[in-house]
Amino acid sequence: MNKNKIIELKAISKEFNGEQVLSEISLDIHDNEFVTLLGPSGCGKTTTLRIIAGFETPDSGDVFFGGVRINDLPPYKRELNTVFQKYALFPHLNVFENVAFGLRLKKLPEREITERVKEALAMVNLSGFERRNSEKLSGGQQQRVAIARALINRPKVLLLDEPLGALDLKLRKDMQNELKNIQHMTGITFIFVTHDQEEALSMSDTVVVMANGKIQQIGSPTDIYNEPVNAFVADFIGESNILDGIMLADYKARFAGNTFKCLDKGFEKNEPVDIVVRPEDVDVVPVEKGMLKGRVTSVTFKGVYYEIIVDIDGFKWMIQSTDYVAPEEEIGLYIEPDAIHVMKKSEFSDMFGDYSSFSDELEHLSDIEEVENTEDEL
Repeated sequence: MNKNKIIELKAISKEFNGEQVLSEISLDIHDNEFVTLLGPSGCGKTTTLRIIAGFETPDSGDVFFGGVRINDLPPYKRELNTVFQKYALFPHLNVFENVAFGLRLKKLPEREITERVKEALAMVNLSGFERRNSEKLSGGQQQRVAIARALINRPKVLLLDEPLGALDLKLRKDMQNELKNIQHMTGITFIFVTHDQEEALSMSDTVVVMANGKIQQIGSPTDIYNEPVNAFVADFIGESNILDGIMLADYKARFAGNTFKCLDKGFEKNEPVDIVVRPEDVDVVPVEKGMLKGRVTSVTFKGVYYEIIVDIDGFKWMIQSTDYVAPEEEIGLYIEPDAIHVMKKSEFSDMFGDYSSFSDELEHLSDIEEVENTEDEL
């Protein structure tokens, strides 16, 4: 089904203080689509959103809305609204007046305002909250009020900049479902910014993965997960074992000291490649039945499965299995052809994939460093 393009970004570039934040990015966004801009901090996703909103102007390139160039159109004249991580509700106004604020500025009749506020609150499951003090609401309720306030103007596009960032995990998951339902109900195009891979995969029709001011891959959540185009995408979306390999011929790859059948073709003979094998796609078997064999260095129970780190000739693999194996045990690994994904070498090659530095302790240390660095900046 072909949907109309509602927003087109064409070769957008942006610098701040001489630093390139966006480098010639181009992107089409369609009617009634839930699009997520996904990437680590500093990748350019929020700048992209702010350029669409009109809060930033691109240094070069063009923004089109409904086929019309809008580079110079101020934010209040664009047919879109933005919901930020900080909800910015008016503390002196109750829920009804917070939601009605935009309509009052337009001087609409009181009866229409009342009808539309009730409709917007029903959409976010806050019927009956009209007279509540906005400061007395929970974080999730405040966020819904902010969404209702953005929706009441009936924008063609709703921009959401990490709107769930301040919520706890359970509430966050509830709100993910809520937002997806609202998007289906209204048919409004949603453009959502997050660094949370699970959030992006569970909510979106289209995921736009960004790094270093460039778009790395655009696709459905399934495509992005199953067919990553480079080592960055493979590492950023879920867990991955990423290894150096050689494509010997069509459907035949060599890595980890062994030759494997795979489903990939079209590479040069003996072309160096990156190989991705997802942890859940590896079968643990007895050593004598394994294509590879190694020693278990750690086992972590994750509730539904065990996360197993296996040393194979000095390279640490991560395996996810429902079967328990003991630390220091020798095990075999069996890998089906459809579990092997072959990627072209890229600027991100050799940066990811070995879990030798994998430990909760190291993650904790990096958190401490981040706090110390932040304190230094302050």
